[in-house]
Order: sequence, then C-alpha cells, then structure tokens
Amino acid sequence: MSSYLKVSGTKIVDGDGKEVVLRGAGLGGWMNMENFISGYPGCEFQIHAALAGVIGPIKSEFFFDKFLEYFFQEEDAKFFKSLGLNCIRLPFNYRHFEDDMNPRVLKEEGFKHLDRVIDLCAQQGIYTILDLHAAAGGQNTDWHCDAGTHIANFWLHRDFQDRTLWLWKELAKHYANNKWIAGYNPLNEPTDPTHTAVIKFYDQVHDVIRSVDTKHAIFFDGNTFASDFSHFGDMHKKWYNTAYSIHDYSGYGFPASPEDYISSDEQRQRMKKTYQRKREWMDQHGLCVWNGEWGPVYARKQYDGLATDAINERRYKVLKDQLAIYNQDRLSWSIWLYKDIGFQGMVYVSQETPYTVLLKDFLAKKHRLAVDAWGADTAQVQHIYQPLIDHITKEIPQENQDLYPFPVWKLSDRVGRLSRSILVTEYLVKEWAEHFRGKSEAELDEIAKSFKFENCLRRDGLNKILMDNAQLVAE
Repeated sequence: MSSYLKVSGTKIVDGDGKEVVLRGAGLGGWMNMENFISGYPGCEFQIHAALAGVIGPIKSEFFFDKFLEYFFQEEDAKFFKSLGLNCIRLPFNYRHFEDDMNPRVLKEEGFKHLDRVIDLCAQQGIYTILDLHAAAGGQNTDWHCDAGTHIANFWLHRDFQDRTLWLWKELAKHYANNKWIAGYNPLNEPTDPTHTAVIKFYDQVHDVIRSVDTKHAIFFDGNTFASDFSHFGDMHKKWYNTAYSIHDYSGYGFPASPEDYISSDEQRQRMKKTYQRKREWMDQHGLCVWNGEWGPVYARKQYDGLATDAINERRYKVLKDQLAIYNQDRLSWSIWLYKDIGFQGMVYVSQETPYTVLLKDFLAKKHRLAVDAWGADTAQVQHIYQPLIDHITKEIPQENQDLYPFPVWKLSDRVGRLSRSILVTEYLVKEWAEHFRGKSEAELDEIAKSFKFENCLRRDGLNKILMDNAQLVAE
C-alpha cells in the first residue's frame, strides 16, 4: 500500500486521485459484543462480571480472549475477499483500552486483537475503518454502547467526553502510519438531545486526531443514530479529509415491518426518500457520504418454521432494492453484519456447535421473551406490556409522550427498552453465566471455537447478492 485513502469532495480516492468505493461489512459482536449477535442477555459488561463470578476471573478472561481470537481469523479474511468486498468496519469497546476505575491509563493489551485483525485484512487487500462503538458513559440510549441504561450520560458529564478525546489521541498515535486503515469513525450513533454538544465534541475530536495524525480520513456519524445532520450548519468548513456517515436501515427488513415487502413502486420510493433525507445536508454542501450500517435481519427455522424461506426472500428483495438505490450514487457502505449466531450475519455459527448446543434452550427463552431490542418479535409477550403502554398513553398528555430520541424511539419502543431489554435481562444474566459452571479451560476453548469460520454456515443468498453487486460496481 503506497498511499492513504482520502476524501476528495464527494468521493474517497487513493493517492493517485482514483475513486475507491468501499463496500464491506461491520465486524459487530467481536470487540464490542452485542446480545443478539453473540447470544447473551443485556450488556457486555454484565456478562463479563457474571461469568467471572461463576467460573472465576482467570477462566473468564481466558474464555473471552479465545472468543476474540476465534471470531475473526485468516479464513474469515480470505472468504470476505473472495466476495469482492474491500472494507471491514471494526467496532470496539473503550473498555479494551481503559478501565473505569483506572481512567486515562492505556491498556496496551487492547491492541492485541485489533492489530491482529487489521493486519489479517491488509494481507488480503481489505481496508479497515476503526469504529468506537461504545464510549465511556454511553454516547447513545441503546444496549450497544454497553452502559446498561437508556440515558446517554456521555452528553451529561464532561469527563466522559475528555476521556474519549484522550483515547482517540492514543489510537491515532498508534495507527497513524498504517495505510490500510481507511479512516476513523470516532463515535457510533450518538444521541445528543441538544443536537449541538455532538458537533462541539466532533470539533474537539477532529483537532485531537489531527494533532497526531494528519493523513487518515475521519467518518462522522449523524446525530440520533446516524440519521440527522440538520444542526451541522457550516462546521464542515473547519474539518478536512472528512466524510459523513448515515445508517440506513429499512423497516421493511425487520419483523415489525408495517407490511410485507413486495418491491412495489411505492415501497421503493419510500425507502429512497428516507435515504435521501438522511444525506440531504451532505448533498447540499457537496460532501462525501458513507453508509456505515444497513441491512435486513433474517428468519430462522427454529423460531419461524415453515415461513422462514418466504420471509427471507422478502428480506433479500429489500437488500437488492437498497443496493440499487446506493449504486446510483456509487455509495460506499458497510452492511451490518459479518458474523453472528444466525440473525443477520453473512456467516453464522452452526446449531451443532458446543456454544449453541449449550445455550439452545436459553436462546429460545430469550427469543420468546423478546429481550433483545434488535429485531424483536414481541408476539408472545405483547399482551404483558401492552397494558403498560396503554396506561402511559392514557395518563400522559399527547404533547409529552414523544421523548427523545423520538421519532426513532416511539413510546412503545421506550417501554420495550426499559422493561424487556434492561429490566428483564438483568434477571437473565446470571442464568446465562451458569451454563459455564464447572467448565475446564479445554471445554471453554471448545465452546469459544464455535465462532471459528470452519464452524459457521454461510448465508448464501445474502453473500451472492453482495458478490454480484461488488462485480457490478467494481469499475
């Protein structure tokens, strides 16, 4: 690699000024574990503590280190490259690099697996984008910033922001000379209720990164889950080599879709309008857009039975129609996601592996209780929570019902997050950990190996669409 990628107007280009369209996936569930991806309840910090309590800290650290090792290896990188894809977004959790009880002291061991995967990707000619998915205090209201609450305290305490600025300086120093890194994504899906603190923070993190690294591109997410740039004004004039990230999930790709997707003119137009609205500010100012997350979830035979194939064919239609929209703009994107236990990944852990066999009944219970917010199917528990929704709707004046981050979170979403995804999951965390009681290190190693590429199945329908599209837009 002879040159860094950089942003030039609306495009990403190489050192010769030739356009490079980044198309790939996010490695979610790895250095930032997520409940629906990796098969546990609640937040990552909760299961780390619970597992240490059940099998002891030494065995617990051994298991999680092996999980990180096996989750992405050379075989994964080779498969990814074989599809014609050229970029992987690497979400990571601040806890790998800093402890809350020992802030601003860099944990050098945090680089162990991040360096390894960046190098594996580089060997296959794959770019990487570093994504701080979970910042100290929690930069958004959801489970994936690993804060255990629906309050984004990152925006309420200056010290959380200052610690994140410190961390990005350390990261940028470490990676400043790595040309296979396409850029830095400093904050995943912020939900700043003021809509202005996020811009101030971006200005600060831009300057902090630029103080040690003037070469790498920076990808800034819009506010409110990477959907809103309406308050950014002329700030782009202060920043250079910067692109702007939307996350463009379509409701048609999820169990709560308002109707079956049939690829009608009206449905395709609705998807296109949503996409265009998210990128409107960038288009007005001639700026570069990157779609950092998008993509449907998929039905599973163990839960959806005979309807599985028909549901997934509809989801593939959503996928194809979104790609058709993106191709018109030669959009760079990173689909969510590469690997999981069977809900959304390009590859997914086989049901015959030690991990899924061990947790089979627990995962079914978790699905039935709809405790994972992402793509939740509430059919079996809606009768329990509907009275609470009705109660709030009746007692709270309409003008007070739309709490931020409305409209992304509607009232029913808020009730679900607080009651199912936070409260009920607290009671499930220890139950998950108890499955590992008495396991030897050899047994823990075998369980962690469940996530190796050789123990995963490929979602062929999804992968063929991505591969065909990569060939279509290669030039």
